[in-house]
Amino acid sequence: MKPNRPVNLDIGTIALPITAYVSILHRVSGVASVVGAGVLLYLLDLSLSGEEGFARVRGLLDSVPAKLLVWAVLAALVYHCVAGVRHLAMDLGYGESLEGGRRAARATFVVAAVLIVLTGVWVW
Repeated sequence: MKPNRPVNLDIGTIALPITAYVSILHRVSGVASVVGAGVLLYLLDLSLSGEEGFARVRGLLDSVPAKLLVWAVLAALVYHCVAGVRHLAMDLGYGESLEGGRRAARATFVVAAVLIVLTGVWVW
């Protein structure tokens, strides 16, 4: 290893391009969707266990924290789907240039933000 080689170990000072943020958030939203789906499947199982379980889940889902949880899971799923469509478009040859990738990344954030807000309106 060269002794005069620059080393930057502070991840907070590295300026990532917008395409990197889209990709990282795509992975994070995938993990969040899987974890959230597990929680929602547990609630579904509880609601199908009988009248008492259904009433318990119904009461739980009327609370603000539960609505935030549902909204967060749906937001992760929405973002993951929008970013996935971007990746599929890139697989078909669209947005492969540097500027095209940047435009597609911005469009991903805008479309996902609009859909996430609409999802929040629907949940409440």
